[in-house]
Amino acid sequence: MTENLPPEMKRRYEEAKKLIETSEDIKIYSHTDCDGISSGAILTGILNKIGKKDFDIEIVNLDVLEDVPIEHELTIFSDLGSGQPVDKNADEDSKILILDHHPPLRDIDYCDTVDYDYLEINPIFYGIDGSQEICGGGLCYLLAKEFGFRDLSWIGILAAIGDIQNGKTGKLEGLNRTILKDAKEEGLVNVIENDLSLYGRQTRPLFVALSYFSDVKLEISNDQNKALDLLKRLNINTRNPVNDTSIRVCDLSQEDKFKLIKELIFMVTREIPSRYAIHAPKLVMGESYEFANEEKYTFLRDASEFSTAMNACVRNERPEVALKLLDLTIKRNEILKDNTVSVDIESDRAVVLDELDEISKGHRYYLRTNVEQIGNSKPIVQKENLQYFDGNGIRSNVVGTIAGMALSHGDWRKPMIAFTQVSEENEDLKISLRCSKLLAYDGVHFGSIIREVAQSLGGNGGGHDVACGAYIPKERRDDFINLMNERLEGRLVLD
Repeated sequence: MTENLPPEMKRRYEEAKKLIETSEDIKIYSHTDCDGISSGAILTGILNKIGKKDFDIEIVNLDVLEDVPIEHELTIFSDLGSGQPVDKNADEDSKILILDHHPPLRDIDYCDTVDYDYLEINPIFYGIDGSQEICGGGLCYLLAKEFGFRDLSWIGILAAIGDIQNGKTGKLEGLNRTILKDAKEEGLVNVIENDLSLYGRQTRPLFVALSYFSDVKLEISNDQNKALDLLKRLNINTRNPVNDTSIRVCDLSQEDKFKLIKELIFMVTREIPSRYAIHAPKLVMGESYEFANEEKYTFLRDASEFSTAMNACVRNERPEVALKLLDLTIKRNEILKDNTVSVDIESDRAVVLDELDEISKGHRYYLRTNVEQIGNSKPIVQKENLQYFDGNGIRSNVVGTIAGMALSHGDWRKPMIAFTQVSEENEDLKISLRCSKLLAYDGVHFGSIIREVAQSLGGNGGGHDVACGAYIPKERRDDFINLMNERLEGRLVLD
């Protein structure tokens, strides 16, 4: 893994800076997830800071990119574009910039074969792992850094956590580490080392966060009473003596934290094959990242919780709320750096946060009501090497999230697959796969496998090793399940 920018990659960033500086009419297309939203926010942050007025941003799904119009002086694709023929409609006057970390269709020299300005920056060209070492938002931040805007580094961290770049080792690696260093030096991000890897460290009571542990099914999984019993058995106080509220992960003393980490590692090790025991600590502990300017006990403080809120906006077709919050936070950080406060910005941010709160409440309700059906009206079907459920009726943009939540109701030893109709207008199927991080330690990259299987059935797909998806014709559903099951034969250690 590298924490330094390869010289050729640095040269391309210098070219990208010139492209932006010499263009007036700019269109940005970015992806429909936290990484994409973060990427778009960084790019618009750059344009605002250098005084560009004529630009537009659109948050899009991958399926629209093949026919996207190239009508502006400069078209930028962030967190997408490398895997799609986005220059299909380009002409000799077009200028295209791609900042993407997904596997590319074109090689590094493609720019020399076309008669228009085409510049693609992808870490894979330089042997850098785009699933662990840098994401779309990180690539966009490195462009911001070329302009000298290191204060946007915190959004690169938000993007990386939203993209689960820390998923395998529990901490950020590679070029993400360089971005983290910038964010720390700017005073925007705090790093908590050797922390509990539990979601909701700022907002959920500790016993609730424990009950959501899902990488391996434990006795506390989906059982808050047993999680409370565990804390009492370990003599860990469940109340915060300062404010008399339920204690959060972020409140734990180092002594209590290590006590709980040790017990969770022991519990996990009992449930998994001995060959996986070496990986058990990585499921339980890792680094956490806090945004220093945000208030404690709010979702804004924790990078993981913040990223979930960004995804909630996208999943509920309200990306403009996420972009507005990020834009206001950029401006707020600039003012706080000078030890001043803007009443207008605080007021505007409060309005956006109210909108986001309503979106998040609706999002959580939708997820909860659908997860409650898993195992009942939506039974989990067990195959030899995978498990799946019919997500008919679940919106395609959240079926992956629900598949991940359903893991704690199934068998952690197998990937969980869910499928649902793409939309009312499109009867094709959206397939989502989620699995325990343990399965990736065997070197199985489910994103690569799902892409190959989907393409063999007339569809397409891809993604990360433990979180990926595909689109296939609806009549090929059973073929997909059977082919995936066959392709995984002998790849998983189930005992």
